[in-house]
Amino acid sequence: MRFGVVDLLAQYRARALRPTQVIEDAFRRAKAGGLRPIWICLADESAAMERAAGLEKADPESLPLYGVPFAVKDNIDVAGLPTTAGCPEYAYTPNHSATVVKRLEAAGAILIGKTNLDQFATGLVGVRSPYGACSSVFDPRYISGGSSSGSAVAVARDMVSFSLGTDTAGSGRVPAAFNGIIGTKPTRGRISTAGVVPACRTLDCVSIFTQTARDATVVFAAAQGLDESDPFSRTGHASSPWLAGGLRAGVPPRDQLEFFGDSAAAELFAQAVERMRALNAEIVEIDYTPFRDAANLLYSGPWVAERLATIGPFLKAHPAAGHEVVRKIIEGGARYSAVDTFTSTYRLAELRRATEAEWRKMDVLLLPTTGTIYTIEEVLADPVGLNTNLGYYTNFVNLLDLAAVSVPAGHRPNGLPFGVTFLSHAFQDEALLTLARRWEDASAVGHAEGCVPLAVVGAHLTGEPLNHQLTSRGARLMRTCRTAPSYKLYALPNTTPPKPGLVFEPGYQGSGVEIEVWSMPLAEFGSFVAEIPAPLGIGTLITDTGESVKGFLCEGHAIRGAEEITRFGGWRNWLSGRSAGR
Repeated sequence: MRFGVVDLLAQYRARALRPTQVIEDAFRRAKAGGLRPIWICLADESAAMERAAGLEKADPESLPLYGVPFAVKDNIDVAGLPTTAGCPEYAYTPNHSATVVKRLEAAGAILIGKTNLDQFATGLVGVRSPYGACSSVFDPRYISGGSSSGSAVAVARDMVSFSLGTDTAGSGRVPAAFNGIIGTKPTRGRISTAGVVPACRTLDCVSIFTQTARDATVVFAAAQGLDESDPFSRTGHASSPWLAGGLRAGVPPRDQLEFFGDSAAAELFAQAVERMRALNAEIVEIDYTPFRDAANLLYSGPWVAERLATIGPFLKAHPAAGHEVVRKIIEGGARYSAVDTFTSTYRLAELRRATEAEWRKMDVLLLPTTGTIYTIEEVLADPVGLNTNLGYYTNFVNLLDLAAVSVPAGHRPNGLPFGVTFLSHAFQDEALLTLARRWEDASAVGHAEGCVPLAVVGAHLTGEPLNHQLTSRGARLMRTCRTAPSYKLYALPNTTPPKPGLVFEPGYQGSGVEIEVWSMPLAEFGSFVAEIPAPLGIGTLITDTGESVKGFLCEGHAIRGAEEITRFGGWRNWLSGRSAGR
């Protein structure tokens, strides 16, 4: 089962699932993945299960996030759990949860745990943590993005339905792009930051990671709202006539786009522009210069001193506690004076006025979320320079008081994902999420044409070792479901990487085996099948809804002496049980 918010709520309302089943499974998935580096700590499982059991006495329609599992970045307070901000020596245990956590729990969501991050939310890379470096779910050699690294990976790995991050310079968008999910960066103040460890308090936003734009819409509605305890909280409204037609999408000219040598990303962005045109948008060329210059102010101006105002006293008292790169960045804020602050504030006002001229040409700004992606090894070799590159399209957004949503926009030939961001004025959050849903729907329809539905059951599942053989061919995940009851699953011996064998057993009545159904471009299907080694092959299998799809089946002779693992319900469950020693 997948944990998408909308899908999960539908199953609750159909009485096909109970919250206790889902929450128990969420904790199992979290623990099977290892506490670190994705998680810094988990919530009390017995208390979460008790809350889930209590929800089962209520109507699933009564709460907008009824029984939905979620995670929060560990710079956001949860009562009774330590807040580390990625620094063990900094840890404290709050008596009260952050306002946003309270709101989500009041809406029915159930917390699973707190996630890893670049220390003190300083970085776009996800490797600046004493708890370990997260990696992209598509390739462990590549960074997950940061600073909200664990929050993005937990959603991408389907450990929770949604998660909270924070976003000051792009931390709620970059990890989304690197893990193929949705990253929503709201208007400053739309979601309360009370109970959040500040990075730059005047710029910080709580962000949301989800599997789909529809999921993001549901979560955002529950999370947002005025908080009198937060002096930076605010409400507002912006009209969005472009939703009814006449959308103008601004795009920088080619000579102002920067992909840092990543030609595949450049091609994917060009395709994204055409996809936006297919949504009946008028593509308008704008001058990106004032946006880029504003982005440069964030780390080459006095806003770094705002980080020093918060964390500086702790770092001074604990000189050995800070991550080397994080410490250097934050302590660099000491070189700025009050005069520098006013000078930069004046410069930002000039740049904001310059961007207003560009906004008169467009309703939405379409940008790559990042120009490229790097390996962990590359980032460790040049931690500041490459991090700066990743902020080329993100650092200006909060300085200029804009709203943004990052959405998946295809895969490079090596299987790594690419994302684009929709940006607009403050309080256009709901409108941007509507646009993201249209993008999502158009992508799904367009991708299904000329494609083969393909069911995978083992090493080709999301996050597993051979998944790249799907994504590198442009395949898209359509849904997670189960086979019909008449299938058994076996763990095949002496296979590398470990693989299962799915076998049809006439007359057998089990509970079905978990599968993912992908949409594979017909032109790529032949080369994919050619890579499949015996005793596996592609045949026709039946899903639990009676649909016939192409999928992996195993030759009967290969299961002699193999362990039958049907009782686990799926390959991931068996892997988890094996790693736990069950």
